[in-house]
Amino acid sequence: MIIRNQPLASSQATANTIEFPASVSANTAVRSKSSKSSIPFATVASYFGVFLLVVSMIAMGYNPPVKGVVANVGGVVTEPTTATATLEGASVDQLMASSIAATIAESADMPISTNMANLSQSLTIESTLAQTDTNVISKPQIVQPTADSRASQEYTTVAGDTVQLVAQKYGVSATTIKWANKLTVDALDPGKVLTIPPVDGVVYTVRAGDTIDSIASKYKADRDRLIAFNDLELTGNPAAGAQIVIPGGDLPTNEQPGYVAPTRTTTTSSYYGSFASGSVGNRYAWGNCTWYVYERRAQLGRPVGSFWGNAATWAYAASSQGYLVDGNPAPGSIMQNGGGYGHVAIVESVNPGISIVISEMNGYRWGGGFNRVASGEISWGVATSGMYKYIH
Repeated sequence: MIIRNQPLASSQATANTIEFPASVSANTAVRSKSSKSSIPFATVASYFGVFLLVVSMIAMGYNPPVKGVVANVGGVVTEPTTATATLEGASVDQLMASSIAATIAESADMPISTNMANLSQSLTIESTLAQTDTNVISKPQIVQPTADSRASQEYTTVAGDTVQLVAQKYGVSATTIKWANKLTVDALDPGKVLTIPPVDGVVYTVRAGDTIDSIASKYKADRDRLIAFNDLELTGNPAAGAQIVIPGGDLPTNEQPGYVAPTRTTTTSSYYGSFASGSVGNRYAWGNCTWYVYERRAQLGRPVGSFWGNAATWAYAASSQGYLVDGNPAPGSIMQNGGGYGHVAIVESVNPGISIVISEMNGYRWGGGFNRVASGEISWGVATSGMYKYIH
C-alpha cells in the first residue's frame, strides 16, 4: 500500500539529506571565507578617504544665501530679494581636494574613479577661466590711499594741549604739525585751529615754475611717492597755487617757522600778546615776571593761583595747592628759581637732550625788561641741572 511505503521513502529522504546539507554547508563556508578575504582593508580605507574628501569639497563649495538690498534706481525702488552667492572660480582648496580624491580612487580601482577624475578636470578648467577671482589665489593687496586718508584735517585745541599731545593723537610727528601751522613753540592756546597733515612731511603751496622734479629735489622727497599721493600721474606738474602734500618731505632750515639769520644770536618778541592791562584775577604787580606768567598761563587754559606771592615762593605755593612740581621741563610749564624775589618764566618748547625755549617778562637776558616780553633758548644741561623747578 502506498501508506506502507511512505516511511521508507521518508527514511531514505532523511538519510539522503543528512550528508547533503553538510557538504553544502562546507562549500558555503569556504565561499564565505573566501568572500570575506577578497576585500582588503586598504580598499575600505581608500573608499572612506575618498568619501571624506568629497564631503569636504561639498562643504567648501557651499555658499549661504545672500540677502538682497533695497535700491533706488531712477526713482524706482526694487524690493529686497534673496539670492544664492555663486562661486565663479574654483578655490585652491577645492582643486587640491579633488586632485587627491581622483588619485586615490584611481589607485584603488574604485567605480567612482572616473567621476572624480572628471570633477578634478572641471575644477581645473574653471580655475583657468577665473584667474582674476580672489577665490583662486588670495594675494595681499596694496592699500590704495583714499581721498579721506590724503586730506588734511582741522583740530581745535583745548586747554592743556601741546604740539606733542596733538601729534600723538593723529599719528604724525610734532615737527610736521609745527611746519604746517608755522608754530615756533609747543605750548598751544585753547581755541586755536590747527591743520593736521595726513602724513609726515610738508604741506606745500605750489609756486609758478615749480615742477615735480624740482619740488622732490628741494624737499628731499621720493618723486614717485609725491606723484602717487597727489594723483599727478595724468596731470603732470601741479598748477601754481595748488596745495599739495609732500610725503616724507624735509623743510629747509630757512623755511622753517621762527628761522633767524645766522648773524643774529638772540631774539625778542611780543607775539605772545599785548599786556596793557591784566585779566580779572591777576593780583600780581604789573610789568613783572609773575604778572606775565599769570597772563600767559591763562592764555594756555592752565590758570594759576592769584596769591602765590613773589616768584621765589611759587613752587611751594603751587605744590601746596596740588600742582605737580618737579625738575622736568614740559611745554606750558612754569620755570621757577629762587633767590631774592626769584624769577618765573614759561616753557614754550622742549627739545629733549638739547634745549628748551622760554618766554619771560622783566628778564633782561634776551633784550627783555620791565613789561617787555622776550624769548630765548636755554641748554638742556642748564635747564635740568637742578637750579630750576617746573610747575605743571
